Amino acid sequence: MFDTMGAAGSADDINAMEIHHWYTKFMKECPSGQLCLHEFKQVLDLHGLTPEANSYVEQVFHTFDMNKDGFIDFLEFIAAINLVIRGKIDQKLKWYFKLYDADGNGCIDKKELLSIFTAIQAINGHTNMSAEEFTNMIFQKIDVNNDGELTLEEFITGVERDEDLMELITKSFDLSNVLKVIQSGRRHSI
Repeated sequence: MFDTMGAAGSADDINAMEIHHWYTKFMKECPSGQLCLHEFKQVLDLHGLTPEANSYVEQVFHTFDMNKDGFIDFLEFIAAINLVIRGKIDQKLKWYFKLYDADGNGCIDKKELLSIFTAIQAINGHTNMSAEEFTNMIFQKIDVNNDGELTLEEFITGVERDEDLMELITKSFDLSNVLKVIQSGRRHSI
């Protein structure tokens, strides 16, 4: 159904009542039915971001914008919600990979991972590990051929084999706080 983002699933994944609920919220926040990047930031109360944090938010937006038209429509929105709420771990890992692969070449290099993790730290606050330490640890653990790039297969296999790494990645890139903002129906004016 929503295979583009790795959130494929049956129609039962989100039932009709939930779809109606999310549609009402989406249309309240975005009456045009098309959420642009500026509105996305406004809905999530993301103002005055550092360049790194801004870059991350843009990458999240563009990852959700599956047809690359510059907007998140309701189908893209519900696919994202389905992934965050009910996505299986391999679906989420595919999405994380797509998010990290900023240039879209099918591999994650150290610069891309460092950039994303730095941006996440700028939004979520600092963690007990620097962006450089995080990046080096990831590559040390899962770059099996030591070529300085992670393929999708290396990434998924490596993370699934290491419980600590799985927990770290899941916590670091958890988007449930984004959903909480949307669910609470907050609308902020500029």
